[in-house]
Amino acid sequence: MMDAKLAQRPQFSAWIDSEKVGRKSRCTLRVPQKLREGRCRVLISGHLEPTGSFNRHKSISLEVPCSYREFPGAPRLQSGSFNSPFDEALILKNKSQEIEPFLSGRCIYLVGMMGSGKTTIGKVLSQVLSYNFCDSDSLVEEDVGTSVAEIFKLYGEGFFREKETEMLRRLSRMHRMVVSTGGGAVIRPVNWRHMQQGISVWLDVPLEALAQRIAAVGTHSRPLLHDESGDAYTKALTRLSNLLEERSESYAYANARVSLEEIAAKLGYRDVSHISPTAIAIEALEQIEGFLKEEDGMAFGTL
Repeated sequence: MMDAKLAQRPQFSAWIDSEKVGRKSRCTLRVPQKLREGRCRVLISGHLEPTGSFNRHKSISLEVPCSYREFPGAPRLQSGSFNSPFDEALILKNKSQEIEPFLSGRCIYLVGMMGSGKTTIGKVLSQVLSYNFCDSDSLVEEDVGTSVAEIFKLYGEGFFREKETEMLRRLSRMHRMVVSTGGGAVIRPVNWRHMQQGISVWLDVPLEALAQRIAAVGTHSRPLLHDESGDAYTKALTRLSNLLEERSESYAYANARVSLEEIAAKLGYRDVSHISPTAIAIEALEQIEGFLKEEDGMAFGTL
């Protein structure tokens, strides 16, 4: 509990004149601009190297009153929304410990459009839950012996979808797995029957952000984007818009939904690209927790 409270304190850096410690002196504080105007008390830990022949390090802790102000034009976050990476890691760890016993070893299936971060978030979740991770597309590639793009080219999409279903069928018999599914896995009802053995989570990312991500790495590995014309971003955005229109109702069958737009609003971000994978994983666990409560009426508050 003490570590959690300390983790919530804003972090500051300071330069202190070691020769003036012990008498009235000034120090310079560098304060994050995202914090609002106000007053605070800051605990400063200093590692001092006094000058002169007394060659010994000395550590001190000071608590000093200070005030800070926001510079014009600096971004503003809503009160309570400022989290350091350490804060997020601690929150994620605590949340995973809360819900992991109630998962009963069930697999977690991440669904969503191409480029939505299923692999990245899946690896974060698998690590914090002590689950294994796998990518269904990679399993198909290993089984066939070539890339998804080549499979589409040589054998067609129908062949790939059959292999995809076979991999999901095998995975449905397993436990303690986080599975990153292909973007089109949701279009076949049989796949949902397999994924219902676990818990499905839809990573809902705005189309513009998806197109930017895909354009940044290229479309060569995305066979469903090859037929579009134009620059990489326009090609991705056009095709993604059509695919989402076809699949949005299917994605909505997922047990839980993680909206990056909603996360950004809570954190005070204007751009979803500023959201860390850890923050997305935290939201995923919170949405899974909500599903579990509805499913079994579990009293998490008693943990």
